[in-house]
Amino acid sequence: MSDKPVSLIQPPEGYADWLVELKGRIHSAQQRATLAVNRELVTLYWQIGRDILTRQAEQGWGAKVIDRLAHDLRTAFPEMKGFSRANLMYMRAFAEAWPDSAIVQQAVGQLPWGHNLVLLARLKQPEQRLAYARAAIEHGWSRNVLNIHIETKLLERTGKAVTNFSERLPAPGSDLARQSLKDPYLFDFLDVGKEADEREIESALVKHITQFLLELGAGFAFVGRQVHLEVGGDDFFIDLLFYHLKLRCYVVIELKADKFKPEHLGQLGFYLTAVDRQLKSEQDSPTIGLLLCKSKNKVVAEYALGDKTQPMGIAEYKLLESLPEPLQTNLPSIEQIERELQGGDA
Repeated sequence: MSDKPVSLIQPPEGYADWLVELKGRIHSAQQRATLAVNRELVTLYWQIGRDILTRQAEQGWGAKVIDRLAHDLRTAFPEMKGFSRANLMYMRAFAEAWPDSAIVQQAVGQLPWGHNLVLLARLKQPEQRLAYARAAIEHGWSRNVLNIHIETKLLERTGKAVTNFSERLPAPGSDLARQSLKDPYLFDFLDVGKEADEREIESALVKHITQFLLELGAGFAFVGRQVHLEVGGDDFFIDLLFYHLKLRCYVVIELKADKFKPEHLGQLGFYLTAVDRQLKSEQDSPTIGLLLCKSKNKVVAEYALGDKTQPMGIAEYKLLESLPEPLQTNLPSIEQIERELQGGDA
């Protein structure tokens, strides 16, 4: 038997690759186990909530039964959290919001309970809740990110920019491109005034690039600011250049600190041509342009895009945006739930 430390033993050929594979399999198994436990917990909460609803409706049980149930469950399962009166009320609301068990299994059951609390507290319409639930699953949003996106109405703004993508890009890429843009864009994280010019806004966006990328959405990678292009011996500078990983194309963003004018698209189209000829590779899709302006007349924007052969979009930006007030309900707040859970008697 060798006296060498295990770390010094020379592994056989192929061991390193096998170890990497094993680590990946173990990590995947851990993720599946965590998801399975979460699904079981969310399903249990839904079943408890459904039972409370049924007994209150069919047997006339009053609200006081929830107080008694919370006491009895915590007595029976002292090691388990989640059986406070406040959380039981959320279970009841959860079952009332999702009467179809299939939705619980297929969509919201894949989200942690904290995410579901956000959906219940912040959104009123089932269609909205389901849309944000599916987006959170698809993009792996944390609860805080989900909350931010709901407050800023991300999905309500997605795909709302005026574009000519359906006419200038092949399907299904045209729909994906349209969904990659929104209107308006919220730049309320910038420390600039309402009268800031293009350069001030541009500088602030680059300074806060992480938040800017979050607002742009999944898939955008920052290439540069004031990107230099030489055309015919003259120098030109693109405000902001990005590459979209899903669309596999460059995205030119031009800023205008005033109302949209049709002539703005001429400059944007010139930049698209230059990027296609100088930067775009054979594997890349045609470059897309996004004009961000302070305001726009939608009809004028649609007319201006009508004869453009290059894929372009027009959207507004907002430097200051008052966030909507959280919906007022008779349910306890998420913060109240958290305090009870942290107190250990939930």
